[in-house]
Amino acid sequence: MTGSTRSSDGLDDRRKRLLFRCWHRGTREMDLILGRFADAEIEKLSEEELVQFEYLMDVPDPDLYAALTGKMPPAPDYANRLFDRIQSFRSADHDA
Repeated sequence: MTGSTRSSDGLDDRRKRLLFRCWHRGTREMDLILGRFADAEIEKLSEEELVQFEYLMDVPDPDLYAALTGKMPPAPDYANRLFDRIQSFRSADHDA
């Protein structure tokens, strides 16, 4: 079980892959942060946001986790509105 509460039914292949990748990051903390965000938002992401989200999938877990939790500033390469949305979503989701 991945922890996902969302079915991939109705998603295009690109979004299905992203949803899967979010729940299979390698560290449970990142699975919970990105997976929960993807469950709630993947269907609504614009083309530009999908590109940004795909980029985030390649950021190493320790770096991305430190930036999302405020332990270090995000790298300029991914300091954007989508990153801010994920960070805000994470802050509102007290379990992650």
